[in-house]
Amino acid sequence: MIQHVAFFQLQSQVEAPKLEEMVRTTRSLLLKIPEVLAVKSGRNVDPASQWPFFMAIEVESLDKLHATKEEPMYLKFLETVIKPNTSGYFMMDFEMDPSKDLKYS
Repeated sequence: MIQHVAFFQLQSQVEAPKLEEMVRTTRSLLLKIPEVLAVKSGRNVDPASQWPFFMAIEVESLDKLHATKEEPMYLKFLETVIKPNTSGYFMMDFEMDPSKDLKYS
C-alpha cells in the first residue's frame, strides 16, 4: 500500500470557511477515483504553521498512484481546489507494508 501525503501553503485570501470547504471537497472528489482506497484531509491545529492544509490518499501501488494522477477527477481536484487556493506544497509517498521491498511498490 502506498500513502501519498501532501502539505499545502495557502494563498493569503483563503480564510477559515474556504479551508473547511477544501477539506470536504478533497474527500468527496478523490473518493470517486476507483484506484483510491482512502482519503484523509484536514486543517493544521497550529495556526502559525506554514502548512495549514494536508491531504493523504491510499492506493495499492505506485502504478495505481500514477494512474490516479491521470484521472479526470484528480485533474478536476487540482484545478478547482489546489491551484486557486494554494501557493506551495510538499509531497511524499510512503510504502505502508513493512515487509515489502521498495523496488516492488
